[in-house]
Amino acid sequence: MEVKLRKFIIAGTILYTILILYFLYFAFNRVDHSTSDYGYTFMLVPEKVPLRFPEPTFSWLFQFGNIAAFIPFGVVIPWLYRFSFGKFISLFVLMILVLESLQALTYLGSFDVDDVISNTLGAAIGFIAYRVGFSSKISYKKLIASALSIGVLLVGVIVVSETINYVVATRESPIQALHDVKEMNGNMPMAENLLSFTVAGKKIEPKMNVYSSDGDKSTSYTYVLGNKKDITLYSYFGIPDNGDFKGEVTILADGKVRAQYNEQYNNGAEHLILPFFDKVNEITIIVSGNAKLWDVGFSEMKHWWE
Repeated sequence: MEVKLRKFIIAGTILYTILILYFLYFAFNRVDHSTSDYGYTFMLVPEKVPLRFPEPTFSWLFQFGNIAAFIPFGVVIPWLYRFSFGKFISLFVLMILVLESLQALTYLGSFDVDDVISNTLGAAIGFIAYRVGFSSKISYKKLIASALSIGVLLVGVIVVSETINYVVATRESPIQALHDVKEMNGNMPMAENLLSFTVAGKKIEPKMNVYSSDGDKSTSYTYVLGNKKDITLYSYFGIPDNGDFKGEVTILADGKVRAQYNEQYNNGAEHLILPFFDKVNEITIIVSGNAKLWDVGFSEMKHWWE
């Protein structure tokens, strides 16, 4: 490599590095949005795949930039200093770990292992492009091959990421009636020959079940789910127009109150969605007064093979 060209590339690399450091520490109003009030933030467990199929969102552009912005380092650094792939990647990962740690320690961002993975992928793609198109004799054909290799590798990252996401991601299952759970204690809700009623002048026609109290006494319904995680309970709550406008529904998860609705909650029929992110073994519904809970069902988050 000619001395003048080498100096030009080194100068360009320094300027580009300064630009990257600016985006890492000062862009996006990082100083004004300092996280010092919340302490150091270290995210050490990967939370997302590096890059999905293109979407017209800022989030996708940000993820793409986290990879693409570091491709030039994978080309230029080994071109200038003739690193092997193993040595280059090791030094690069060490550098990114230091930069990410400084982001957290200076409260100008957080240490995010997802960024480390994305940045390293970009550098690795750049290194492969360097091996394809850069040598002692550079030609247009080699440069075109190098550019194509970057495109192919980026598409490869997207395909692998989408595959991983499809395998590990969970999806919401169809809603099933809560009273269909095999193991239950206490009372059984009305599930057949369901009668219609009116709430705030609106006719209600239940489709799955109706939970109500037994006269003046509160009625309890208990279901054993078997330590299910990431479930969502769906239901409708209301107090029928005929009778006293008074009643309450309490929902407990493993003995702890998770939700409570009464005549002060709302005057009409309300669609309730109650998520449970932690494991739940037992759900109890207690109904008192003239309150009713109907079409009570739940869904689970499952993998594709479940």
